[in-house]
Amino acid sequence: MDKKQVLKEKLIILGLGPGDAKFLTREAWHVLSEASEVHLRTQEHPTVVGFPSSLQVRSFDDLYEQADSFTEVYEGIVKQVLALSERPEGVVYAVPGDPFIAEATTPAIIQEARKLGIPFRVVSGMSYLEPTFSALGLDPLPSTVLLDALEMTDQHHPNFPPDMPALIAQVHSPWVASHLKLTLFAVYPDQHPVRFIHRAGTDDEKVENLSLYEIDHSPDIGLLSSLYVPPLAERSSFEAFQEIIARLRAPGGCPWDREQDHQSLRPHLLEETYEALTAIDEDDPEAMKEEFGDLLLQIVLHAQIASEYGEFGMSDVLHGVHTKIVNRHPHVFDNLDIDETEEVLQNWEKLKAEERHQYGSRKEGLLDGVAPALPSLSKAQIFQKRAARVGFDWPDLGGVLDKISEELAELKQEKDPQSQQKELGDLLFAVVNLSRWYDLDAESALRGANQRFKRRFSFLEKTARSRGQDLSDLSLKELDELWEEAKDQE
Repeated sequence: MDKKQVLKEKLIILGLGPGDAKFLTREAWHVLSEASEVHLRTQEHPTVVGFPSSLQVRSFDDLYEQADSFTEVYEGIVKQVLALSERPEGVVYAVPGDPFIAEATTPAIIQEARKLGIPFRVVSGMSYLEPTFSALGLDPLPSTVLLDALEMTDQHHPNFPPDMPALIAQVHSPWVASHLKLTLFAVYPDQHPVRFIHRAGTDDEKVENLSLYEIDHSPDIGLLSSLYVPPLAERSSFEAFQEIIARLRAPGGCPWDREQDHQSLRPHLLEETYEALTAIDEDDPEAMKEEFGDLLLQIVLHAQIASEYGEFGMSDVLHGVHTKIVNRHPHVFDNLDIDETEEVLQNWEKLKAEERHQYGSRKEGLLDGVAPALPSLSKAQIFQKRAARVGFDWPDLGGVLDKISEELAELKQEKDPQSQQKELGDLLFAVVNLSRWYDLDAESALRGANQRFKRRFSFLEKTARSRGQDLSDLSLKELDELWEEAKDQE
């Protein structure tokens, strides 16, 4: 192959391999030998020292110093490479590893080159993956996840299943390692064993076995550093849980689960919800952990049934709620400046109204969409909160207290049961409004009162039995004394 054939394309994007020049492909070496000049994304790469002596080397390292972000760097490189390709001699642009593995500039350059009609060729190279997994002594199949550390530093939670191993590239500085471990701490314990691979594919290759919390203290961190994160125990990912539920519903699965539908599961969803609330009321973390799992089981089971019926799948559920949360929090995910909680809630209602109008929802009113099956206290409080967000509210607490007195007086005046029930409902509604003004949950308050009454009454029964007495034989005064004793016990 002569020089004319090698450089006939105006743009050649070439992979330099993972480190040592011995990993250059024959095609890459031939292009570099025939070219008079090469432009490197970065000259900070071990292969550069093995280039042909006649090759003039230029780089875009100055852009890294001038730009404020990697996005700006890559945009600058794309622009300059395309401009260089317009020269009569064209351009050879070389990147570390393979042009399509962990290399943001290549797809962007090719996309623009196609639009501009610039002939190009991509010369593949060995990526960082081959020597990295060789250094680890591992096969990445069947399920290793590949990630970019720079992307993960902006995340608050890892975006991959923790029961799969992960290889995280571009951990090139202590700053990146520090922010990366904070993201991983959302799922992994600080002592989770990890393997830090440095300079894979060079004579100076090194693998460190560390605990996750130690990674930003490694003295070997550099441009060729990657982190391997072994999986957590099995059964620790949402995807694995979905597979379990799908198996229960599949042929050969559980007969009971296979018989269920949305309606038959409704009582179980309600029951698990109340059990979760009980665990919260008791402030019991172990019980919460278990009950949240039981509640999640119901959600996933409903989604699996819906998927089998062709209604929707879990991905639709997640996409829908994800979109809703992002759209309703422009002060977090966009540039809307809102600082006060009340402003957030008012804007929330405006956004919901816009959604109803945009999608032609049958839920036209502000109070539409509140679940009919909610307990009445909870429903009353939600109604009042929504009305208050648009200004339908007492100006101060005094108006609320006066309303309670008014409703109590009206109840006392009524004689027939139907009117008494109506006025009692109005009184309860007014008391719920008082709980809202105190920023308390009426349903939780009454549930707590029920629990206290049950505990104290049980104390009465046990105490009476221990004294050889029966509650029905005690006077009201004696019962009241026992009740005060029960309160003192608490």
